[in-house]
Amino acid sequence: MEILKIEHLSKIYGKGESAVKALDDVSFSVKKGEFVAIIGPSGSGKSTLLHLLGGVDRPTSGKVFVDQTDMYSLNETQLAIFRRRQIGLIYQFYNLIPVLTVEENMTLPLLLDKQKVNKKEFNDLVKTLNLQHRIHHLPNQLSGGQQQRVSIGRALISHPAIMLADEPTGNLDSKNSSEIIDLLIMFNKAYNQTLIVITHDERIALQADRIISIEDGRIAKDEVIHS
Repeated sequence: MEILKIEHLSKIYGKGESAVKALDDVSFSVKKGEFVAIIGPSGSGKSTLLHLLGGVDRPTSGKVFVDQTDMYSLNETQLAIFRRRQIGLIYQFYNLIPVLTVEENMTLPLLLDKQKVNKKEFNDLVKTLNLQHRIHHLPNQLSGGQQQRVSIGRALISHPAIMLADEPTGNLDSKNSSEIIDLLIMFNKAYNQTLIVITHDERIALQADRIISIEDGRIAKDEVIHS
């Protein structure tokens, strides 16, 4: 079953002679539970693609369907709610709110959505992320690896249709990088969580089911690694 479908996606920044085509007629789909790595050199358009898949930026043309919903047919309020419920975003620099505790950061998407936190689910997730002794700590009291674990928890708390990770190990040492990737793959395999990772790291890409290579705003290659 397709959980994500992209049709003729383009993004142009600027106008006239100064216009830059960051994405140029990109189309592909992702099945539920698939782990897809998106790779490409700096400036290739991969981060632009991730922002469009995540509902953070609107395309110049084209469509993005997440679980059969045309994201960009929604108005700003509807899109914000949809993004909060259906898309889990993990950033290189964590993007945690410094004045909130680990527990508050992780449960923020539910609280913004006025949903009750399922305590058992929350405690199970905290234990899986090995954060049970840190839930009352602030982000500046955590290591980089722990902060990224919190951002993974925040991304997963709403049971999103897709989880998007933008260079999730780019700010970590090799030990923490391995642990974070192992966690993401565990959630992908054990919970059938659809995972899309943008990375420069070939070791991460080679663990994916599929690698999509972006060059000059277009798909240069789309190959299945593990079926």
